[in-house]
Amino acid sequence: MKAPWRPALLDSCKLILILVFAFTGIQAQEMHDHPAPEKLGKVSFPISCTPAAQDEFNRSIALLHSFAYSAAGASFQKVAVTDPHCAIAHWGVAMSCFHQLWGPEVAPTCLANANQEIKTAQSLGSSNAREGGYIQALSLIFKDADSLPFSARDHKYEEAMATLAHDNHDDVEAQVFYALALISNADLTDKTHARQKKALAILEPLDRTYPEHPGITHYIIHACDSSELAPRGLAAARKYAKIAPSAPHALHMPSHIFTRLGIWQDSIASNLAAGKAAREQGDTGEELHSMDYLVYAYLQLGRYDDARKVLDHLESMKNLGSGDFKASYAATAMPVRFAVEQRHWDEAARIDPIPGSPPDVAAIAVWSKGIGRTRNQHTTDVRKELTDLQRYEDQLHNAGSEYWATQVRILRVEVTAWAAQANARPKQAEDLMRTAADEEDAMEKSPATPGPIVPAREQLGELLLEQHRPSDAAVEFRASLVNAPGRRGAIQGLSKLPQTAGE
Repeated sequence: MKAPWRPALLDSCKLILILVFAFTGIQAQEMHDHPAPEKLGKVSFPISCTPAAQDEFNRSIALLHSFAYSAAGASFQKVAVTDPHCAIAHWGVAMSCFHQLWGPEVAPTCLANANQEIKTAQSLGSSNAREGGYIQALSLIFKDADSLPFSARDHKYEEAMATLAHDNHDDVEAQVFYALALISNADLTDKTHARQKKALAILEPLDRTYPEHPGITHYIIHACDSSELAPRGLAAARKYAKIAPSAPHALHMPSHIFTRLGIWQDSIASNLAAGKAAREQGDTGEELHSMDYLVYAYLQLGRYDDARKVLDHLESMKNLGSGDFKASYAATAMPVRFAVEQRHWDEAARIDPIPGSPPDVAAIAVWSKGIGRTRNQHTTDVRKELTDLQRYEDQLHNAGSEYWATQVRILRVEVTAWAAQANARPKQAEDLMRTAADEEDAMEKSPATPGPIVPAREQLGELLLEQHRPSDAAVEFRASLVNAPGRRGAIQGLSKLPQTAGE
């Protein structure tokens, strides 16, 4: 017997299924379109302001620890609006103008506002002595800015933070901000990394207790950004992007350790994510910084087409010669890396400084010109390039920027060495390049760079290879790979040698 109800039941089932799938599809679309929840890590900075201000203040601190300075400043402003008597909120706004690990440390456009915010914090005062300590310490950065060099003010700030941390053992934030002050004041000529290790002695125990704190993890990576300490920072690098994926800098920062260890594929993944997030958030400086590390990693893997795509995007960007070192450095370094690492000497010789670039950045483009002109043997006359480099070096020296004056001097000596080689003066060329390599090896790189365009020690290996001295070249290539593991130039240099020399 046929069941007369079955077709009707089937039709009803079909209708139900259609409705279920349609509803599920709508839900899936809504879930897809809804932005991911903000994730910046976990911090707790108790304040004496109104309870309504506490959550936003914690968010502000989390943003600050991931160097999302503009967003942090805006967030601290919201706290100040929520509680007009909250002095520590104005400390936060001023703190967002203090960029401790790259220049300018206090942007000239931000100085006046930051100074006013600190004065507002001081005039409001705080019944909480600990909050007063934060305000007093930061005021030292802006006090006497017209007469006292920044480095002197920064050391005063560090001393004040040391006292605050000592007097408030249970204040995690005091310990973390003090550790950052130690790292920011580390002498880049100190190869013992004494301040970095002192900071790690503070941060590593805290990391075990507060594993999702963005500042602790972030500053461990910065403290370990050296050949000696990089392995010690790998665990922090592996987790930072998971702690604070809403901050572009947190997505990028692991690549500092990956670059130090030659883990190129992980560096690429890190910087692709960071660049995308920075672009979506309108953070051009962070996008450029990530792009520079991305190009560096692509070149080490020989992925030249991928590196070229990044440069194509760079060419579409505007106003790249700003006073922001991180941004202008990256915009200058990328095309130089692309040309020099592939030995496209004519292309390297055509690179000009970006108008408005500071001298320590413009020098990289002039170095590219000098290297390109000498190494393609089209000319042995690089007097103009050497004059320009000397001028930049003098400007930096007169401005009290001894670290960057030394870096420019190294670039000048490298160009002089290649000119000597082109002029058939091999002994002079070797002596000059060895001097450059020794001086470069005695210093750490800036936190704003992946490293020299080409390490001087690697260039010394190339020079000795041109002089038909394979055994001596092998020694220098191997030494270069100790400081910069996985660099393609040194590896290729060794591959060109007889097995007895470059095995």
